[in-house]
Amino acid sequence: MAAAPAKIAVRVQREPFDQATEICHLSRLADVGAVVSFTGICRADGGRLAGLELEHYPGMAEAEIGRVAAEAAARWPILGATAIHRFGRIAAGEDIVLVVTASAHRAAAFAAAEFLMDWLKTRAPFWKREIFADGTAGAWVEAKDADDAAAARW
Repeated sequence: MAAAPAKIAVRVQREPFDQATEICHLSRLADVGAVVSFTGICRADGGRLAGLELEHYPGMAEAEIGRVAAEAAARWPILGATAIHRFGRIAAGEDIVLVVTASAHRAAAFAAAEFLMDWLKTRAPFWKREIFADGTAGAWVEAKDADDAAAARW
């Protein structure tokens, strides 16, 4: 009997998300033995930043994250994956992104979560700029070579 397809959920939203709810949701899937989560949080960068402004390409961002999640499900025997990315003005200390993966065993859950995060950073169409502590906006932040290198290893 073939395994059921992984339950994949992707959301791009302005509103905050509840990590515990999302983790609990995947942990209740049948045959789950491991749940891994990653939360990206807006840094204050030593008090230099008040936050970030994130923009995305509506529809395209969700589709691209969905493709990456489906690729993770094809590579590892995961039972479920949730990816949530916020947009708009995000204050320092607030959550930006959440990736949760669930599988029967930890290795697949860890690998799929890391894969998802690495590819989400490089393929999903998001743009961000820093909002400084004095309220002024900085330039749009360039992509980092380290993010490209992290994604390339997969």
